[in-house]
Amino acid sequence: MNEIHQINQPNIMDVDWSKIPAPEDDGAASHLKGMSMPPVALLATDGSMVTLAVQKGRVVVFGYPRTGEPGKIALVDDWDMIPGARGCTPQTCSFRDLFGELKAAGASAVFGLSTQSPEYQKAMTDRLHVPFPVLSDDKLELSKALNLPRMDVAGLTMIKRLALIVDDGRISHVFYPVFPPDQNAADVLAWLQANPR
Repeated sequence: MNEIHQINQPNIMDVDWSKIPAPEDDGAASHLKGMSMPPVALLATDGSMVTLAVQKGRVVVFGYPRTGEPGKIALVDDWDMIPGARGCTPQTCSFRDLFGELKAAGASAVFGLSTQSPEYQKAMTDRLHVPFPVLSDDKLELSKALNLPRMDVAGLTMIKRLALIVDDGRISHVFYPVFPPDQNAADVLAWLQANPR
């Protein structure tokens, strides 16, 4: 996330999570387990159209509000104080760093998901060397079809941070709320290892 206003935490990746409010479980994801993915095609950063409903095997999808850009001003001054807002870049990088292990633990694919534009996401995946596609739900089609937990900030609707395990198009496990964000990939990996297909 953008941290220009956090003088004591100027680095996107260097976060003291004890100073960030943790999101509480508001029940907004309790309906997701067992749901079938809707037949919504989303543009991915590799240029393909991805329909999660038809993906075969065990797919990991992690959603987040929005990644920031180093040195750019935050969306709102108190971004870090919005529970669950801060940490999209650390979350994405944790999935990048554990990508090989996630695949070895049974993930046939890993996807990031946000409501940011494909162009913004592509710049981020190039900058951070992300080895998997990130999907753009900029029209909120998937978010609305699944009734994903969302938050509105500065006139933008964003997905609240979560992760889904999708087995042959059906959600079999939900991680929500997610905190701290940089531990999400390790938590997903541990679950995959403990719950082989």
